[in-house]
Amino acid sequence: MLAPYRILFAAPGTGRFALAGLLARLPLPMTGIGIITLLAQLRGSYALAGSVAATFVLTYALLSPQISRLVDRHGQSRVLPVATAISVFGMALLLAAAWRQAPAWTLFAGAVLAGSMPSMSAMVRARWAAMFRGQAHLQTAYSLETVLDEVTFIAGPPLAVGLSVAIDPLAGLFAAAVLLALGVAALVVQRGSEPPLQPIHAGDRHGSALGVANVRLLALLMVAMGVIVGTVDITSVAFAEQRGVPGAASLVLSAYALGSCAAGLLFGAVSLRWPLRRLLLLGGMATALSTLPLLQVDSIAALAVAVLVAGVFFAPTMIVAMSIVERLVPAHRLTEGMTWLLAGLNVGVAMGAAGAGQIVDIAGARAGFGIAVTGAALVVITTLWVHQRLPARTGTAPDAAEAPASLAAGSDR
Repeated sequence: MLAPYRILFAAPGTGRFALAGLLARLPLPMTGIGIITLLAQLRGSYALAGSVAATFVLTYALLSPQISRLVDRHGQSRVLPVATAISVFGMALLLAAAWRQAPAWTLFAGAVLAGSMPSMSAMVRARWAAMFRGQAHLQTAYSLETVLDEVTFIAGPPLAVGLSVAIDPLAGLFAAAVLLALGVAALVVQRGSEPPLQPIHAGDRHGSALGVANVRLLALLMVAMGVIVGTVDITSVAFAEQRGVPGAASLVLSAYALGSCAAGLLFGAVSLRWPLRRLLLLGGMATALSTLPLLQVDSIAALAVAVLVAGVFFAPTMIVAMSIVERLVPAHRLTEGMTWLLAGLNVGVAMGAAGAGQIVDIAGARAGFGIAVTGAALVVITTLWVHQRLPARTGTAPDAAEAPASLAAGSDR
């Protein structure tokens, strides 16, 4: 099982940029919860804290694809330092405003600037794609990156909360800013693995990866999957609290992450000779069906098992979606294309958490899982739509000789 991963890291420089990317992506899950913990302690308002955190998340979702678009055009080493400096400045402004009890608008201004944080997951995936384009090893690399994304979302929030509670309310967000600066610096100095700039056709200078209809549908699929994730996060916490064991929520969420990580690693280690469109269809349908048992859970143990099963299908579906995007978009828009999917996922998580929170307050924890089923219905619709639009000959691994435009059915750039 480990042999495909050994092949990845046998290539020169891969271990270094993977480690730098892991460090640089940790601040994303730390920042939202770090803002909430900071403002809840210093301002005493969860409503204000949630609004400022939501501002950061939505700004990030809107700006990160645009930053990735600039990266595709000008290179990581030129764009990432500027975007990172703006994001770090925004976090510093937010910290100063919270500490000095400045007007609320300064907090929102800081959150908007902090939202210029680059999508580091997409940056590292782009380096893997440049190195293994047209090879089956690329699926293994995407599997690894999906697992590392899960790891950061497991480790990031507890780290930010722990620092804010144990040391100082400012510490969690401050640590996120420092990690972002260090991680990005460590990545951009590795010029040898930086994806080379790709030629842009004269008629495509002002296009966008989102101009490919199937990319829009895949981004929508990620929104739907994010709704499921956000719902599971919030409703699991409420479910455990209503049963008098709030600490059990961490075990439930760990089960979800464990299922996703294990499935992602296994998926990257095997070689399935099935078309990507079929794998996406199976993964999307399984992801949707796995939400139904959530409506029937009546104990913490049952909930843990249900979310473990749900997590098993999440990572492989996302890996396949990334592989399809790699084949859909031209090479000079790859980073932007992958970032739209990651942005969609983050938007979905925020939507799911917000919607489930409202339902939980009104009707209780079990009713909150209904939002996950709503997300599942959207997963089914978008998966079927993408499956119908993709050509049957969509392969199992990228083929460098095949023109991406041949897969971009419905492109309306």
